[in-house]
Amino acid sequence: MTATPSTSTSTSTSTSTGAEPTSAVRRGGRPGHAPASRRRLRRLRRRAVSFAGLVWLRATFLVLRVVAPRAADRRALDVWCTLPPGARHHRLDARPRPGDVVRLPAPRGGGEVVAEVWGAGQADGAPVVYLVHGWGGWRGQLGAFVDPFLAAGHRVVAVDAPGHGDADAGFMGPHRGTVTEMIEALEEAVRAFGEPAGVVAHSLGTTVAMAVLRDGVPADRLVLLAPNPAFAELLDRFASVLWLGDRAKAHLRGALEDITGRPIDDFDVIPAGADGAMPDALVVHDRGDRETAHAVGAAVAQAWPNATLLTTEGLGHYRILADARVVEAAVAHVAR
Repeated sequence: MTATPSTSTSTSTSTSTGAEPTSAVRRGGRPGHAPASRRRLRRLRRRAVSFAGLVWLRATFLVLRVVAPRAADRRALDVWCTLPPGARHHRLDARPRPGDVVRLPAPRGGGEVVAEVWGAGQADGAPVVYLVHGWGGWRGQLGAFVDPFLAAGHRVVAVDAPGHGDADAGFMGPHRGTVTEMIEALEEAVRAFGEPAGVVAHSLGTTVAMAVLRDGVPADRLVLLAPNPAFAELLDRFASVLWLGDRAKAHLRGALEDITGRPIDDFDVIPAGADGAMPDALVVHDRGDRETAHAVGAAVAQAWPNATLLTTEGLGHYRILADARVVEAAVAHVAR
């Protein structure tokens, strides 16, 4: 399915201190979509399945905490690393056309990640922009950025991390993933195609981009679309929802830090650029985002001295990726 840019928008950006904009990007109608009754039925079906799965997981952890604590620890890590069902589906495909697909080695597990490249005909030395999907996403979700960046004289590289899109499974096996593998996938692409003039990242991809730049990859500009909360906050929420208990929660944190080789607090976006070490950033977040609260994006823009906040309304967590005014603002930020 191709995401459709909004047809009725007005834009405003905040000051570099992250103050609220005086107006916002608003989303227009949705021509061509399924009738409202059918969409409601699909939502109800998904919610029923999700609720049944949650009840089963809670019951599982309640039993395992008592009879097999180590099994509860293993199960908690497995659930945390389980990708959402759509990670392999080409949903929200906004690519204008297929690019050149290149398979690159994944540092872990012996598989390959996928990079799709547009702009091979650009002049030698054309600046490269990387598009980075979030958890359970894939490269096609950011396809609306391709043609505008090409028109601005850039090459564009979009990456599928292990377990996502067309990449091979990760080191934990099918339907599993880790932020470490997502970071390594972007690093592998940078080694293949060169240092970025800009990085456009969505959701957990904002953590990925931040980590790669923090570890020494230089970039001129950064666009953060719906940045994700602190990992400690996500872990607390995960443990609370699944009734993990303190032991399993502590073990899960330790297991994640063993995989990443870092404290999980090192992956928090808000403090990462508070000292001005990150590139000039445009932070875009929708006020009605149900996946990551708008307050997170506002906090990033407030904490980073070189960040600007663009607030949207009516786009949610995913439609923000294909909104024409959001794309325009991102390209203008990177190309200036």
